[in-house]
Amino acid sequence: MASLHFCSECNNLLYPKAEQQRRTMVYACRICPSVDETVDNGLVYRNDLLNVTKEQAGVTTDLGQDPTLAHTNITCPNCGHEDAVFYQDQSKRKETRMILFYVCTRCNHNFQDKLGSEGQTIEGNQT
Repeated sequence: MASLHFCSECNNLLYPKAEQQRRTMVYACRICPSVDETVDNGLVYRNDLLNVTKEQAGVTTDLGQDPTLAHTNITCPNCGHEDAVFYQDQSKRKETRMILFYVCTRCNHNFQDKLGSEGQTIEGNQT
């Protein structure tokens, strides 16, 4: 959590400033030339690119009853039923692999096929 720093000379608020020669961050006063070298955390900005912890299916109800989705014979890990609809991951990331999500037509359980997510083919008849 960021805290407020005040100038020891004029008691005004100190603002973060980049020290160009040493490539560090310092707190500088805008009223007087006072500079405070004590920086709690040198991190000014953090931009996490592709911070994806886990691909997850979107929360949509009644996908198992959607007549427009394709069906396949794959066993549901939740109830053991061998009919599920499937759809592809709709993420907008450039560097992503094709991920198929399955929804059981009996219990509406969302799951991924572990063999298919590792790049191997999925056995099953599609209708």
